[in-house]
Amino acid sequence: MKRSGSDPISLNFGTPEVSPRTSSDFEEVPYPHQSATTTTQGWHVPSREQEELPLHYMGEETARRRVTRTPGGNGVYDTHVEGPDNYDDEGKDVYAKMKAARMPVSSGRPRRPPPPPATTVSEFVQQNLEHIPPIIYTLLSCWTRFHKIGKAGVVVWDEAHFGKFGSHYLKREFYFDVHPPLGKMLVGLAGLLAGYDGSFEFKSGEAYPDTVPYVAMRVMMAMFGVAMVPLGWYTAVELGMSWRACHLVALMVLLDVGWLCISRFILLDSMLLFFTFTTVFFMTKFHNQQYQSFSFDWWMWLSLTGLSIGCVASVKWVGLFVTTLVGLYTIEDLWNKFGDLRMSTRDQCRHWGARIACLIVLPILVYMSTFKMHFLVLNHSGPGDAQMSSLFQANLVGNNFASSPLEIAIGSKVTLKNVGYGGGLLHSHVQTYPVGSSQQQVTCYHYKDDNNDWVLLPQWNEPAYDPEGPIRFLQNGDVIRLQHGPTTRNLHSHTVPAPVTKLNHEVSCYGNATIGDDKDHWVVEVVDDLKAGKKVENIHALTTRMRFRHQVLGCYLRAANAVLPQWGFKQIEVSCDKENNPADTHTFWNVESHWNSRLPPGNSKFYRSPFLRDFWHLNVAMMTSNNALIPDPDKDDILASKPTDWPFLRLGLRMCGWGDTQTKYYLLGTPLIWWGSSASLFVAFLALGVYLMRMQRKYVDMEPREWEHFLYVGKVAFFGWFLHFFPFLIMGRVTYIHHYLPTLYFAVLMLAHQLDHFIFTARRLSEKTKWIAFGVCVAAIVITFWWFKGVAFGIDGPINEHWGLQWRKTWNIYNL
Repeated sequence: MKRSGSDPISLNFGTPEVSPRTSSDFEEVPYPHQSATTTTQGWHVPSREQEELPLHYMGEETARRRVTRTPGGNGVYDTHVEGPDNYDDEGKDVYAKMKAARMPVSSGRPRRPPPPPATTVSEFVQQNLEHIPPIIYTLLSCWTRFHKIGKAGVVVWDEAHFGKFGSHYLKREFYFDVHPPLGKMLVGLAGLLAGYDGSFEFKSGEAYPDTVPYVAMRVMMAMFGVAMVPLGWYTAVELGMSWRACHLVALMVLLDVGWLCISRFILLDSMLLFFTFTTVFFMTKFHNQQYQSFSFDWWMWLSLTGLSIGCVASVKWVGLFVTTLVGLYTIEDLWNKFGDLRMSTRDQCRHWGARIACLIVLPILVYMSTFKMHFLVLNHSGPGDAQMSSLFQANLVGNNFASSPLEIAIGSKVTLKNVGYGGGLLHSHVQTYPVGSSQQQVTCYHYKDDNNDWVLLPQWNEPAYDPEGPIRFLQNGDVIRLQHGPTTRNLHSHTVPAPVTKLNHEVSCYGNATIGDDKDHWVVEVVDDLKAGKKVENIHALTTRMRFRHQVLGCYLRAANAVLPQWGFKQIEVSCDKENNPADTHTFWNVESHWNSRLPPGNSKFYRSPFLRDFWHLNVAMMTSNNALIPDPDKDDILASKPTDWPFLRLGLRMCGWGDTQTKYYLLGTPLIWWGSSASLFVAFLALGVYLMRMQRKYVDMEPREWEHFLYVGKVAFFGWFLHFFPFLIMGRVTYIHHYLPTLYFAVLMLAHQLDHFIFTARRLSEKTKWIAFGVCVAAIVITFWWFKGVAFGIDGPINEHWGLQWRKTWNIYNL
């Protein structure tokens, strides 16, 4: 129909059909209104007028994803769709389907759909080509770890400790050490499998006899070092690094002479490193399963992370640092889930419960089970008995505590054990204090000898002890003298300040069997009895806990953790505490050994020591002894180093004798790996600052996924490094360069991450440039390894004839 002038034409197409779906069924993102532009990634985005296939051209973060509001398995509305079967759009929106099928997780390794089952050998090979490089690296690792492993036929460095501890397991003798037992049990297992009988003493520098299969034992320990290389490769894969960066991580783990050297001896460090690597690997595997919460794979990798945490903490307490890294990752993960309003309360609780069960309960059970096995195997009396409670020792085979007379009497000869965790035996020796009263020293000592023996006698104003007179049992409130067995001097205290704990009174030995005064008198105060409770008439050996109050001064006999100087042989100070603290277990004592021919022997069935008490006691004793490993100001330790020396290799460590006829090993890292990895930490901080400032100015340098990946890998690497390095800065204990070896792993990951970010995946660099950079890095690592390989494989002959090894003046490689 014709209309005149400019009258508009109106067309009526009818009433539109109402869609059965509402806007709440979809997540909608408005179309852009700007004109056609080119993004920073080089993508051409058409204007709305030109738009034909917006979902194809738009980026992942701005494209409209048509997702049905169906909760996924974890209670979150599933936007990570695995395939068209999980996406119900009635055949519409094909491009969104294509994107959903290949949508990656926000960080870590991009997800790929599993390949179909291989039907031919060639298909199988094609599907598993990615595993060929780690297999090759593992074979190379076998060569580096095993090459000339038996060259030094003498006890090298800490083999003197850990080889000896392995011997104790084979002889089932109880010993004490500051480290948890798992690694040393594995050393003992290696000796058992190699046919070792446990008879060698492992004295430092001593030649191995033919009866000790030390090469086989070293090979078994080196297997943990071999496994570090594929773990490094697969961890880099799980972190989402490029194949070039994965190669660099594997090469650095393979060719660092520090990791190589420490893996070739009978030490705990290869096991500590192995379980540190597995913990990080399992954590990254679990992270990449977050899109399918509570699936079998999700549970498996979460449980393996907890298992690995338990193992690494059971080798050395340094493993608690990587445990803290997993803890920080878990806190961030749960915090993000807490902010997801689409997740139900039930699923929030399930996530919390899973983390508590797998990352707290499971590691604790693993840790405790290693101690349970430790106690079961070491059921014979040995050199470490005195660190444990008297009740525990009474149950060891070869110990006669349980057959000692049960009740204590005046005239009995006893040893007194301090009840405080890690407490020793009351001890004296003929040496005198160089300060204070100059009287005979009284200390606390953890080893058994005759100087621990004391005789219980009446006070001076009572009749002398009559061996033929009636038996007088020791009871609460009795006043006694404690006479030192070998020297016959009396336990004594006076107002002279103690040598270390100045606020307390000094405790000494004074007089003899006929000379003394009322300052030799001690009042017995019963605390309780582990078997009879509070109501005790006669004091019992092993079970009765008591305090000794000085009758004149009113102070209490105490042995805490104050260590005497070298003149006191580094033994524990014993003082008289003026503070009456009934809860201070360091003022508690019990009778351990007891000799009295006039009394009948006790009943061994009366003494039982519960596992939890023994477990707690041993761990506190380990902590106390570990804290006591402080630098000795009276002695120059040429092996020790400071944490600030480690990142840039200021100092190495001579692991053995340095004579011209000896095979020499120098614990030193491959310089370029250590220096480059340490420098990468500063580069990462600088890069993060620059990116944040540019983001504040609205520059777009990366896609959201790239940014999240940059942060994720950076956080794993930096916080892993920081948590392993910073504690050593505030520790008071003596430190050595091998303490940095677990820390180095995270610095290596950071170096690979930075090279990957700025070179290997940079869009502005050509493929040729990337190949050149990769080749230079590989060549530098290989050449420096080859230059320094002798420090790990062993150097023969006069060291001064091997020129070119001292790249820093502070390295004490050469004899001056």
